[in-house]
Amino acid sequence: MGLTHVTVTIKATLDSEKIYEADFLVDTGSSDCMASANELKKIGILPVGKTTYELADGTPKECEFGLGVIEFMGEITAGRIIFGPDDVEPILGVTALESVGITVDPKTQTLKRLPAIHLK
Repeated sequence: MGLTHVTVTIKATLDSEKIYEADFLVDTGSSDCMASANELKKIGILPVGKTTYELADGTPKECEFGLGVIEFMGEITAGRIIFGPDDVEPILGVTALESVGITVDPKTQTLKRLPAIHLK
């Protein structure tokens, strides 16, 4: 299977002028988004908490997270963004995808809009 990427813009609030825009890896195995802590702090997103995440290799790791506005494919949502290392590949997690009704087509590895967002 191939990798799916999408351009994502992150802001601290809806009316923030500072933005972070990058090519994010779409990761349906990750619940939250992740970006460089340095980049997040530059645009005014500050840590609001810590939680333990399980890394791809099964290792638990405590990470700080902040809250931000997440925009991609003409859609807007908000959510947790994990403060990653400076060299991290930014990740768009499944919570952001599902909140705007977008899924990954497993056959084509492309993003597609659902006809409606599931409320159940």
